[in-house]
Amino acid sequence: MEILLLLIYSGIVWLIFFKFKLLPWNTITQVIVYIIPVVAITMLILLLNIFAPSSHDVRVMNYNVSVVPAVTGLVTEVPIEPNQHVKKGEVLFKIDPEPFKLQVNNLKSRIPLLEAKVVSAKAYDRELEDQISTASNRIQVIDAQLDLAIKRQQQTKELADLGAGSKFDYEQAQANLSNLQAQRAVAQSEKSQYLQKVSAVSSEGELSEITQARADLEQAKAQLKEAQWRLDQTVYRAPADGRVVNLQLRPGAMAVQFPITPVLTFIEDEQWLIALYKQNEIRYVQDGDPAEVALKTYPNRIIKCEVDHIVWANAQGQLTVSGKLPDTQETHFEEGRFAVRLKVSDADKDLFLAPGAVGMGAIYTEKGSIIHLVRKVIIRVGTKLDWVVPKLH
Repeated sequence: MEILLLLIYSGIVWLIFFKFKLLPWNTITQVIVYIIPVVAITMLILLLNIFAPSSHDVRVMNYNVSVVPAVTGLVTEVPIEPNQHVKKGEVLFKIDPEPFKLQVNNLKSRIPLLEAKVVSAKAYDRELEDQISTASNRIQVIDAQLDLAIKRQQQTKELADLGAGSKFDYEQAQANLSNLQAQRAVAQSEKSQYLQKVSAVSSEGELSEITQARADLEQAKAQLKEAQWRLDQTVYRAPADGRVVNLQLRPGAMAVQFPITPVLTFIEDEQWLIALYKQNEIRYVQDGDPAEVALKTYPNRIIKCEVDHIVWANAQGQLTVSGKLPDTQETHFEEGRFAVRLKVSDADKDLFLAPGAVGMGAIYTEKGSIIHLVRKVIIRVGTKLDWVVPKLH
């Protein structure tokens, strides 16, 4: 564009000074003629980079998912082809489900037995409760007899001390009292044993029968849910709309649950169109500003866009996590650029943008709209040059 402007300017100078000789060609006019284009082009370039900043590093980036199976097994089916577009939820591959079905069936067969065990334990628990009730009633009867025996022992003692009663009656009352106390101790011990059997943990630290049965049943149900989930994971479905480009997975391969060895990489349709700018170029850029992009995959085509947002951060703004104090010594590194995310306009939203495609672009701010035309011409001349492939091999 600068060359074109210089050619136009040179033609005007030739017409004024040589063709029509409207002005004399002397030292003063020569200096003026040479200074004007230098100053004008310099100012044009400076204003263009501020009011219509351009980027020669425009990239198309897609989200990638490294597919690692949740279970390990033999691949039995891969119903997709390389680079085939699939919808979210479609099957990408299947793992042999037989080992997981066996585990599910085994746990399903255990649950009825454990449920029967719980029912049996509940019946035993009710029997223990009846025994506890019987023991409690017996203790109440003994307590009533104890109250009477205590009174009889006191009465016979008083009579024996006054000489109105025999010593034998007193001793007999004492024996009856001791016998009842022993009976109460035995009844209380039996009740305590029944209570321990009903309680969750016995004195030896072992679970009661009903508590153990319930725990075994709940554990089996949890294991069944986990086994069913693992069985469901033998069918891996697409996490989003997208495609698998480098598909090397085949039936007979072993899909291993290991994060650093994915079985394939899924490329989602959702993508970012990013233009990278130096930090002082985007001072006037705002969300919604119009933009244009020319990708090398589409020579001589302008893709209309608008600014979605500026990513106001880069790696240079992050301190390394450490227990040490920040290192503030001078370092030599290049100025980090900021990314501007662009949104493709409705007119070009159905255009296929290959992940990894690069090109150039420009953003047109609200200021300096008069010189936006110059940037548009530069972008269009540049995209026409993308037709040229300068190589001999």
